[in-house]
Amino acid sequence: MDELDSAIIRELQADARQSNRDIARKVGVAPSTCLERTRLLRERGVIRGYHADIDLRSLNRGVQAMVSAQVRPLSREVIDSFQRSVAELPEVLSVFVTAGSDDFLIHVAAQDVDQLHAFLVDRLAKRKEIIGFRSSIIFRHLRKTELEPLPRRIPGDTP
Repeated sequence: MDELDSAIIRELQADARQSNRDIARKVGVAPSTCLERTRLLRERGVIRGYHADIDLRSLNRGVQAMVSAQVRPLSREVIDSFQRSVAELPEVLSVFVTAGSDDFLIHVAAQDVDQLHAFLVDRLAKRKEIIGFRSSIIFRHLRKTELEPLPRRIPGDTP
């Protein structure tokens, strides 16, 4: 990615609904150049999609939690199956496969604490592959919506 790609990405992250013509004007290139660069960014998988950022409370999901879970036996089949099936649960927003003492980190959003408790007891605790889990309620969630590429490190450079 060069500076022009980064500038286009910045503009799309700020407002993906703006027109190609507006983005081109802001980054200082012809609309055809901007359109081609954006197409190439999509083809390379840099731009993976466009979405609306929705307030979870508006969807009756006022309580969020992070749930760390351990599963056994640790095999690719169990990990892949667990990840897929948990991701399909309506309360689940994200599933992360992790290293360390926990195998998964699951971001969930429920209507209230009672519904969160029911999710934990009725959905997770009953799964035979789970040997333990912990939950942490999220009081606030700040998420960066605009990211810059990090500089590439050359092996041997000091951080």
